[in-house]
Amino acid sequence: MNALLKSATVVDSKSDFHNQTVDILIEKSRITKISKRISNPNNYKEVKLANLHVSSGWFDSSVSFGEPGFEERETISNGLKTAANSGFTAIALNPNTQPVLDSYADITFVKSKADGAATSLLPIGALTKNSEGTDLAELYDMGNAGAVAFYDYQKPIANPNLAKIALQYASNFNGLICSFPQETKISSLGVVNEHVNSTKLGLKGNPNLAEELQIIRDLFLLEYTEGKLHIPTISTAKSVELIREAKAKKLDVTCSVAIHNLILTDDTLKDFDTNFKVLPPLRTQKDCDALIEGLKDGTIDMVTSDHNPIDIENKKVEFDYAKYGTIGLESAFGALQTIFTTKQTIALLTKGKSRFGVSENSINVGETANLSLFNPDETYTFSISNISSKSKNSAFINKELKGLVYGIISNSKIIL
Repeated sequence: MNALLKSATVVDSKSDFHNQTVDILIEKSRITKISKRISNPNNYKEVKLANLHVSSGWFDSSVSFGEPGFEERETISNGLKTAANSGFTAIALNPNTQPVLDSYADITFVKSKADGAATSLLPIGALTKNSEGTDLAELYDMGNAGAVAFYDYQKPIANPNLAKIALQYASNFNGLICSFPQETKISSLGVVNEHVNSTKLGLKGNPNLAEELQIIRDLFLLEYTEGKLHIPTISTAKSVELIREAKAKKLDVTCSVAIHNLILTDDTLKDFDTNFKVLPPLRTQKDCDALIEGLKDGTIDMVTSDHNPIDIENKKVEFDYAKYGTIGLESAFGALQTIFTTKQTIALLTKGKSRFGVSENSINVGETANLSLFNPDETYTFSISNISSKSKNSAFINKELKGLVYGIISNSKIIL
């Protein structure tokens, strides 16, 4: 793959050309020249786009598609096209499929479905067989097949001894255990944040305490086992404090936050729109502020779209019965830019790679071209027309976003 990017502003703190507007020559998928002006004697494909900015490729640590089993929600093929069009050069795929991805063969299958795609797919294997929380799945075998972590998507590990054994066992091969932060006996039948709005709306509440108790338990287990833990999608101010304290103790823990939990609060629930029914639930502005501060000081390691396509039959129902989840790939960049600078947004979208075994490239001569292309300045109202996912369950519909994504250059392909 050969290409010449014209007048591209580099946003990459690891690049010698950070904040400079340059031409970038790519030959055989490798950056061979970066300069103020580069001629095109070989008639390579030229990429000329308004206010073109480039960064190293973006990564999302929590993405669901549906295939196998829920192809009506999303397929791997269309999901990866959506990720590419949204600026992501790599995504970690959750195992919430049917059958659940809990064996060597399952991991091999989803990897094969992603062959040839511009966006790299990194499968996450189920932690327990069929994600039922009873017996550990084939962690070592799945790791050999290419699983980058082990997680029962949005299902807490109820049995603390099972969590302890998982952390101990995975440490033998440097495996990453993910534990969803929710104590189900506390959260019970709660469907929204337990606060003033849950009372006003007559909806059962899921309190902050349910998340924080589980995190405290998991951090104690982590300290005991000296394992390797990732806590996905935290949502409360206290959770940030707990993880900050754990990191001060040098525990091997990372965490993420879903972009919608940074920006949206439970005030959006007044119309009972099920696109806002997510897990963990949307909390209060106080929690949002603490999460944003946690990202700025490094307590929270990465953001995620927590992209979860849900078919209309499971969203256009009463709030209590609707499935949890919102899509988020298409809106991720524009939403983040409503609360962060472009430099901060790109830093967040490129973090978390090493934790999930993704190589980290910079925009320098000699590096493989792994780039996200975007215009950071254009504002627009996000609508159905901006969605390329099969499912349209976005919490950001009709929201004002800032910044358009042009596409990616990755895996020897240009997607614009």
